[in-house]
Amino acid sequence: QVQLVESGGGLVQPGGSLRLSCVASGRGSSIPAMGWYRQAPGKQRELVARITRGGSTNYADSVKGRFTISRDTAKNTVYLQMNSLKPEDTAVYYCNADPPMFLWGQGTQVTVSS
Repeated sequence: QVQLVESGGGLVQPGGSLRLSCVASGRGSSIPAMGWYRQAPGKQRELVARITRGGSTNYADSVKGRFTISRDTAKNTVYLQMNSLKPEDTAVYYCNADPPMFLWGQGTQVTVSS
């Protein structure tokens, strides 16, 4: 069973940057596509970025041009570089396969506020 552990969140001012990491223990290297999701209070969880094993990426319109997803298959790790952060990016961020197929991890809180 794959376990997902997210890290790297925190409190940042608008316009700031954060880099999130997600380590997938187990057979992470065989997952065809991984995604970063987020869930803001009172809202449904949404996919914000995805990356295939081949490195192809897709982004939600709300983060396009600001967020960059990458993966290190050898380390079973997926990253999310977040730049030009806005208050509306505040949420708990999770990783999972796309579509989700593993138990959700604890997520990492990102708070964008002055």
